[in-house]
Amino acid sequence: METTDASSKPVLQINGQTYPTDSWTNIPSSVLDCVPRRLHLQPSHPVSLTRQLIESRFPPPTYTQHNTLSPIVTIQQNFDSLDFPPDHPGRSRSDTYYINQNTVLRTHTSAHQVDTFRKNASQGFTISADVYRRDAIDNSHYPIFHQMEGARMWDRRKVPNGDIARAVWADLETLPKHDLEVEDPNPTIHPERNPRQDKHHKVEEVEAIAAHLKRSLENVVVEIFSKARQAAIAAGDMDAAKEDKLKVRWIEAYFPFTSPSWELEVFWQGDWLELLGCGIVKQDLLISAGVSDQVGWAFGVGLERVAMLLFSIPDIRLFWSKDERFLRQFNSTSEQTFKSFVPFSKYPACYKDVAFWLRSSSNSAGGGLRSNSQDFHENDVMEIVRDVGGDLVENVKLVDDFVHPSTSRRSLCYRINYRSLERTLTNEEANGLHEDVRKRLVETLGVELR
Repeated sequence: METTDASSKPVLQINGQTYPTDSWTNIPSSVLDCVPRRLHLQPSHPVSLTRQLIESRFPPPTYTQHNTLSPIVTIQQNFDSLDFPPDHPGRSRSDTYYINQNTVLRTHTSAHQVDTFRKNASQGFTISADVYRRDAIDNSHYPIFHQMEGARMWDRRKVPNGDIARAVWADLETLPKHDLEVEDPNPTIHPERNPRQDKHHKVEEVEAIAAHLKRSLENVVVEIFSKARQAAIAAGDMDAAKEDKLKVRWIEAYFPFTSPSWELEVFWQGDWLELLGCGIVKQDLLISAGVSDQVGWAFGVGLERVAMLLFSIPDIRLFWSKDERFLRQFNSTSEQTFKSFVPFSKYPACYKDVAFWLRSSSNSAGGGLRSNSQDFHENDVMEIVRDVGGDLVENVKLVDDFVHPSTSRRSLCYRINYRSLERTLTNEEANGLHEDVRKRLVETLGVELR
């Protein structure tokens, strides 16, 4: 919430701490209200149950689990420590919630990665947390969501004879074996597409670490999708019972913090689904954390993405519902029994369009300031709609983008779908919300309504 201090300067109160605001501050009250909820720690909540399920594949003492790290981090932690370039779009106010110029709500769990490597409390760790990003409005995007990342390290000074490859292969032999059908057609290292960090890692070390990483995450797939299949069958989905054995495939990828890198996809209910990203940790991160003798792997996964699969939850807004018809469905869920979500109703949609001309000139940038066609950012529209309508907005879609042939002015039209998850929304209520959206677009972005 926003208050003022003794000098009458606006401040933000978040989790009992006071933070000064400035021209960079762009966090709406609707987002601040969600900060204390921490769904990943709420007993019997689908996000928390998903976290626990994945954590079970990374047990102590090898892995330390970090689940209560503060969401308020510095620019250094969120961007600089991870070598985000100064012009990276993630740094913009259009993408990130700024408390002030030097402080943000974390945009990823990796904001804690270097600090956790530096503490060096165990050979491995997982971090689970709420993260915040300005984003689209639809059934799979929300400004607050939850991530888990994990890492496993080996220390050259501590493994026998300093032989990393031998130590990693030995550890791989202790991991459970599985019967997944695995597609992995590409070489572990490719000089252009998926390069080795030549200055730091030997070929045999990368091969060993990659094999350990892939087996570890394939075992996570077994854990998740065996539960998902059980839940689907229990809900009467006989097609799930006929599914062939699980198939996964490894895809070459690029991530700023790892190289080589991969995405893991799972064949589920007739489609390939992207599940997570991973790779060999960039040695520069470990050097900056003061643990230059360590090498290892890391992964990251969105908990809502997995929970929507596990529990057949169709709309990400449901995770934030306080409706007992949603919450009580998971009260008896344990790691042994997962249940598919049973919809309690499908309430009617109410569509409204809003069309406007962008201003022809401005000195502003995106991120909630008055916008022209050059610096307009769609996330600014999404943020206004979300702040006015909250969870009564199901999705927002751009349905027309027109440039006038004579004036070169740009016109946009967005279709807003108002639909409550919990009750029938009247046309009068939707009209009231929509009129507020129209006013806010003019006041905040300086657009001209059509």
